[in-house]
Amino acid sequence: MDEAFRALADPNRRRLLDRLNARNGQSLRELSEGLEMSRQAVSKHLALLAGAHLVTAVRHGRQKLHYLNPVPIQEIADRWIGRYERGRLTALSELRQTLEGPAMDKPEFVYVTYIRTTPEKLYEALTDWEFIKQYMDGWGPRSDWEPGSVVEWKMGPDGDFEDLGQRVIEAEPGKRLSYTWHTLQSMHREMSDDVSDEEFAEASKERSRVTFDIEPAEVPSAGVKLTITHDGFDSPASKMLEGISGGWVLILSALKTLLEGGRTVAE
Repeated sequence: MDEAFRALADPNRRRLLDRLNARNGQSLRELSEGLEMSRQAVSKHLALLAGAHLVTAVRHGRQKLHYLNPVPIQEIADRWIGRYERGRLTALSELRQTLEGPAMDKPEFVYVTYIRTTPEKLYEALTDWEFIKQYMDGWGPRSDWEPGSVVEWKMGPDGDFEDLGQRVIEAEPGKRLSYTWHTLQSMHREMSDDVSDEEFAEASKERSRVTFDIEPAEVPSAGVKLTITHDGFDSPASKMLEGISGGWVLILSALKTLLEGGRTVAE
């Protein structure tokens, strides 16, 4: 967390974060355009932001694209703002604005967090319902996690598991898990009162996917690096993309807390 505070103290690094907030998934060349800094200086700032886990870089073919990673911001809000119970709602509101800000031209979300656990334990937490129901507050998936298998989904603590058309794409214990995401459901209609019934019906056809990549952290003491990529959206204006943007950050924060021995959000 100290690294995050140090990284945020520099106005040039804050400017780079603002640029990623405005349009996520940019290359070094794109981020350098119009700045009174050399590309080498921008690269150094991005390296410091990555070291503080505020930015993550993901290779897309020959390009390396940079993404805003808001998990440390959530952790700062939990520890330094939530502790005093002052301005908590304001902090979460601002975080939501950051996550749901201007639409991106690359309709996907990439988040990275570091958890002091083992790859095996983290994979178990992603696939074992007894773990999942704790950090997802009674919601979430259940499956035998074999490629091609059905992923049933529980919509809330009082709901039943349902087959919403989700399937396991990849499942490599301790390394990678990927499955298709459910479409918009009738319960989401009340949260989309800004669209017509016809538009909601069309949006409900969209099927995305989520992928969890697990690998050792660059610094052994940091434990395990978890990268979550949610993509496959039809457009940056996707209603599902809008809906999951803030949710994954809260879920990852609760998962990290649970695995590191703390209390979950649900508790």
